[in-house]
Amino acid sequence: MTTGRASILEQFKAPLVLRNFSVSAEPEPGAVLVRTEMAGICGTDVHLWKGELPITLPVILGHETVGHIEALGEGVDKDWSGNPLKKGDRVTWSPGLTCGTCYYCAEKKIPTRCVNRRAYGISQPCQAAPHFLGGYAELHYLKPHTSIFKLPDDLPTEAVIGAGCALNTALHGVERTGILPGDIVVVQGAGPVGIAALAVAKHAGAGEVIVIGAPKHRLEMARRFGADHIIDIEEVKTSGERIAAVRQLTRGYGADVVLECVGAPPVVVEGMEMCRDGGKYLILGHYCDAGTVAWNPHVVTRKQLQVIGSWSSEPRHMKIALEFLRATQKQFPFAEMVSHRFSLEQANEALAASASGKSTKSAIVPALSRL
Repeated sequence: MTTGRASILEQFKAPLVLRNFSVSAEPEPGAVLVRTEMAGICGTDVHLWKGELPITLPVILGHETVGHIEALGEGVDKDWSGNPLKKGDRVTWSPGLTCGTCYYCAEKKIPTRCVNRRAYGISQPCQAAPHFLGGYAELHYLKPHTSIFKLPDDLPTEAVIGAGCALNTALHGVERTGILPGDIVVVQGAGPVGIAALAVAKHAGAGEVIVIGAPKHRLEMARRFGADHIIDIEEVKTSGERIAAVRQLTRGYGADVVLECVGAPPVVVEGMEMCRDGGKYLILGHYCDAGTVAWNPHVVTRKQLQVIGSWSSEPRHMKIALEFLRATQKQFPFAEMVSHRFSLEQANEALAASASGKSTKSAIVPALSRL
């Protein structure tokens, strides 16, 4: 057996608790044991802590993780892309585990809606062995059939964590919008999902991208990623003013595509009005249930909108994301997104920094706990 520490969510809206667990040093066939190098703090983690998704507690949060292989179970010799794996390799993985045989996996080909889907750091309770099923821990146990990806030497860990699940999520969502070269795109939100959506939209050929959000340090990062226009919600404070600002930047018509990357229900009502007639509105930021909002469906018919929903991502998006990161490191500096690093003992501070917008991207580095 080998022992490690983990920061546990045992009660919603309560501080995470540090615990020790043991796990077999020899994984079962098909499984892999990893030593965590870095785990990203996702906005979804904040929503989970608030109890905005019905998950079973206790759980080790963290579904954006990079680590080094400690041990390989029998039968594991290649990653999802066919690259050979060995002890010591630096890897990341797709957080979702799907069955491959249910109605949505096998027949409708939308595995993100698998009825048996479980996700590391979200819907994998930690009270029973192998315990280490989330990123806020020194170790991480990858069950059989996990989609593992060996990381190339020229791709920094900070870039993978800086992109986090946001890039996979953005790739999944934006591919559904069919952004065309020259399109004007609005991104609602300047957090990690918004920055990732900005990068994907730019790479897809968007002519202009307007980013709406706050605080200023996140808007500065949006400029680094190529935003053509910025609307600071701390200065343009009302919905009506922001809608007017978008129309002014789009010859009075509105955007071809609006990407919601906030996770706050009121912005959906606002964002639909930012679309041109015949435009597309993507709801991307509502992985968790943040509540309801009143809206008028006449807006959709009057403007002939296409309203699209996208939830999570598939392993293929992880592969695309890693290739995207390697090819665009100079254009889109995802490594610079990691602005704050915390030890396991500081997991609550890490969550608070993300929840307040103080950080661009917070990360837990378990090795800091030993320094």
